Amino acid sequence: MWVATDLQLSRQVAVKLLKPTLAHDPVVAERFRREAIAVAQLNHPNIVAVYDAIEESGRQAVVMQLISGKSLRQLLDDQKRLSPELTMHIGACVAAALDAAHQAGMVHRDVKPGNILITPDGRVLLTDFGIAKGLDSSGDDDLTNDNIMMGTAKYLSPEQVRGRRLDGRADLYSLGLVLYECLAGRVPFLGQNDADTALARLQRDPTDITRLRPTLPRGLPELIHRLLARRPDQRYASGAAVRSAIAEIQSRPPEPALSSEYTLGSPRVADPTPRTGARQAHGGSSTVSPVGPSARPPQAVGGYQPVRTGARVERDRTPTGAQRVRQQPNRRYQQRRGPSLLLVGALLATAAVLVAVLATRLGDDEAAGSVTPTTIDPAASVSPPATGAPLAGTTIASVRAFDPDGDGEENDDQANAVIDGDPSTGWSTVCYSSEYLGGKGGVGLMATFDAPAAGTLAVDIASAPWIVEVYASTADTAPTVIGDWGESIASANATKAKTLDVPLLTPARHVLVLMRQLGSSDSCSSDNPYRGTITELRFAATG
Repeated sequence: MWVATDLQLSRQVAVKLLKPTLAHDPVVAERFRREAIAVAQLNHPNIVAVYDAIEESGRQAVVMQLISGKSLRQLLDDQKRLSPELTMHIGACVAAALDAAHQAGMVHRDVKPGNILITPDGRVLLTDFGIAKGLDSSGDDDLTNDNIMMGTAKYLSPEQVRGRRLDGRADLYSLGLVLYECLAGRVPFLGQNDADTALARLQRDPTDITRLRPTLPRGLPELIHRLLARRPDQRYASGAAVRSAIAEIQSRPPEPALSSEYTLGSPRVADPTPRTGARQAHGGSSTVSPVGPSARPPQAVGGYQPVRTGARVERDRTPTGAQRVRQQPNRRYQQRRGPSLLLVGALLATAAVLVAVLATRLGDDEAAGSVTPTTIDPAASVSPPATGAPLAGTTIASVRAFDPDGDGEENDDQANAVIDGDPSTGWSTVCYSSEYLGGKGGVGLMATFDAPAAGTLAVDIASAPWIVEVYASTADTAPTVIGDWGESIASANATKAKTLDVPLLTPARHVLVLMRQLGSSDSCSSDNPYRGTITELRFAATG
């Protein structure tokens, strides 16, 4: 893409050139030309305008409207997640653009954050109709045949994956994936490769977004999950219907705040940092304000209504990208433990005795020069939970929650409780409706050692039944997705609370304890009865 000057009209334009390596491919060149013809017929404030199509030295070029701003992909890379207000604004604008394209007889087929542009004044525009297809194409001269899966794997509709005939509802599914990512910080389906990613949506429904973002406005989760229905006839019928549904959600009065209250002085992107009189956020160098597609007041854009000054709204925790925001768990999921002072005193006294005995035994071992490595079979290393202080020689420096299919920080503030030597404290997952975590690959704890170490890791699991897998990594930085950890070094299951002892025969820098199955918990509701709990991690190094 190049910035050029239109000498006839004295204006700056964007020039999109076909790559030299593709210039001699007649199919690609013709598809490129047809994009210009198709989009030139559209005149909509939420669609990037095409001015001309030219050919220079055998290379096709399209002259387009120059947009000053950034793509939604860049904004998500900077901020990870967006506020519900900005997400709905983007959804309403893209839905309006898609409705115009569908009424003109074309399906975009590649709706994704990289093809959605946002200007500094908050305008949202859809671009890149390079693989768009006419709704009435006969197929004989169509350069993007139904049987060819085109688009970006993460944002394909189920019918695109199956290679079936498409209509505008395929674009609405992709829009649902985009809005899901805006709120959750990740797409709901992501596999080891593009094929796995594309096929995942044929096999299961997405994780309920309220698990990942519990404080969304009423009606917004239902809208997104309706867009993501696997059957097209269960989705909205048109972009206009989506826009109307968003307008209805925006028009509802905000519900009372669950914790802190903020005052909105203007309808800008929410920032998690409280400010006097207003909430704002910055995406890079621009301040994004959800105003209309033609820079009109927000009241005129897709039903968008700014929240009045002084209105009470739920606290938004949208990260700004400038710092890593540590979210607090939803209070209705959080398990409080408040042992009595008598119990704490008894535990401390017991721990002191155990430490004294253990120190004496270790001193005897060192004097004899004997340190025997543990070689217990993981499948047989399940024993009753241990109590007392961590083993001497522990090299666990820190523990973090691991939730790659969620917000990445499931009850992270509880994680270090598993290395405090107190079996009455620990870490728990949130409550789930399914014992297998509702489609998540797993959640758990990631322990980091002071230095690479081999030895035995003891994991006290207080919930039951459970399935746990353990992974190890020698990388300086711990992997953030399950697939990057490689093969598990241990896998076990039990029907009651147990301690799992796992030998680390090779020095590791990080260890992941991943829960695949959760037990029922009386502290959870009947709708979401399952939760996993780990009370202690202890490590005995060898060598």
